[in-house]
Amino acid sequence: MQFDFQEKSRAIERKYAELRAASRKKYAAILKQRAEETAAREAAEEKEKAERKASLESRTLQLLEEMDIDTGMFMVPQTVGSVLCCKCGIPMAPNAANMCVKCLRSEVDITEGLQKHVTIVHCPECDTWLQPPRTWIKAQVESKELLTFCVKRLKNLNKIRLVHAEFIWTEPHSKRIKVKLVVQKEVLNGAILEQSYTVEYVQQEHMCESCARVQANPDQWVAAVQLRQHVSHRRTFFYLEQLILKHGAAASAIKITQMDQGIDFFFSNRSHGVKFVEFVGKVSPVRSRNDKQLVSQDSKSNTYHYKYTFSVEIAPICREDLICLPPKVRSSFGNLGPIVICTKVTNSIALLDPLTLRHCFLDADQYWRSTFKSLHTSRELVEYIVLDVEMVSSEVNVGGTRYALADAQVARVSDFGKNDTIFNIKTHLGHLLNPGDYALGYDLCGANSNDEELDKYKGLVIPDVILIKKSYEEKRLKKRSKPRAWKLKSLPMEVDAKGRGVQEKEASEYEQFLKDLEENPDLVFRVNIYHNKEYQPSEMASETDGEDAPPSVPLDQLLDDMDNLQLREDEDDEDSGSMRE
Repeated sequence: MQFDFQEKSRAIERKYAELRAASRKKYAAILKQRAEETAAREAAEEKEKAERKASLESRTLQLLEEMDIDTGMFMVPQTVGSVLCCKCGIPMAPNAANMCVKCLRSEVDITEGLQKHVTIVHCPECDTWLQPPRTWIKAQVESKELLTFCVKRLKNLNKIRLVHAEFIWTEPHSKRIKVKLVVQKEVLNGAILEQSYTVEYVQQEHMCESCARVQANPDQWVAAVQLRQHVSHRRTFFYLEQLILKHGAAASAIKITQMDQGIDFFFSNRSHGVKFVEFVGKVSPVRSRNDKQLVSQDSKSNTYHYKYTFSVEIAPICREDLICLPPKVRSSFGNLGPIVICTKVTNSIALLDPLTLRHCFLDADQYWRSTFKSLHTSRELVEYIVLDVEMVSSEVNVGGTRYALADAQVARVSDFGKNDTIFNIKTHLGHLLNPGDYALGYDLCGANSNDEELDKYKGLVIPDVILIKKSYEEKRLKKRSKPRAWKLKSLPMEVDAKGRGVQEKEASEYEQFLKDLEENPDLVFRVNIYHNKEYQPSEMASETDGEDAPPSVPLDQLLDDMDNLQLREDEDDEDSGSMRE
């Protein structure tokens, strides 16, 4: 009996559970249906409202089209309300103070308490301005830098809002600088008043410490940079001089002296010397050391004055030099060479194997860890004539410069009429040379090379001739007496008296540097070249110059001479032989 009762109770519970589940499902279905009906009704209402609004807008547009709008019967002009000034009673636009601008300015002066007269200190030697306490700022007259300097000298400007500032013209010799300022400030009841006023700056001449020291003793310097390169020519310094001029690296130098194998730069501040050494290190592979010497001291005030000397040595590797790499350096570059050509010198040295077109870049640290010298320099170049050229490979781009391997037959120009010696060589100038052209190269067949690095390679087969560049001397002979259309600037260097032989040597090296500029567009891009006003092109020259004309600097790359730096000019005297174009 008890078991049957438990079974019945369980059945009743299951029945109630099923009824509850069914009622929940039915209630959920009812709620879902009502929600769908509500959403549909709202969507229908929104659609009806949109249609009603669109119908109303279209009806309004239709009515406006039917009316004559040009009569202005429905255009209501907008008028700005005006009130009377509480002081003078004239109509005006309403503002927070209820006063016109004239009455507001008569009541409030927002420039009260601001400086109207200021004294500034100017150094006439270096054209700098004193920013107290001891900072000197470089700024030209009526420049943005000078305007900023003048505004910063004013006090209490933080209490108002500066809107505009500009210079007012004054006489150049009046020692006065006038600046017009426009300021704004919140005055009565939140009204903003704008007012302009003039500030007069009295220019007081006073030399800075460095200029005063130089005027007292022109030879007194604080830092000296001794720039040296131990080679037999000055072509590197001609190029470095143009880089210094372009970037203004020696603008703070008080004295520049030309030495036997370099240039000395003198500065009135140690920081200027350090900055110049850093610049030279960015454009050439150098190593430097510095030293200082005690000049004077004051033990009571604990002050010391030193003279600083920076010795900077440039790597004795120049462009177009022939180099024999040491075995250690060669192995570090994957057995490159060992006979390579220096194609470019910046802060690293670009080397090219003329027989395989493999190349590498040697930075200053790598060079000075294992130094080496040139096997042959550009002064030993020999002129050859090209008899035949046969391309071996197509033109390739190596380090930003185009090269092409070719087999060539060449002969020395000096051998014409003496012997029939012909050299069969491989060259990297196949894209430039044609039969009948002239080229400059190194004669390794008859050269006596006393090089320690070359002796380390046993059984090394050295080519008879290595061509370096194409020669345009025959084409230049036709234009020998014609001046160039461009010129270069030079640093104001002090040069000691030299003999005639030294002057002729330097003049020929400078002429060769000018030819390198004409033949190498990369060098032209790195320096500033200016128009030569004395150059007058002739019609005969323009007719004769054609495809046979030697390379020259494009006229569209020339700059106009804007400053008063010393210019290199032509000296037609055959005895001196110097050409400065």
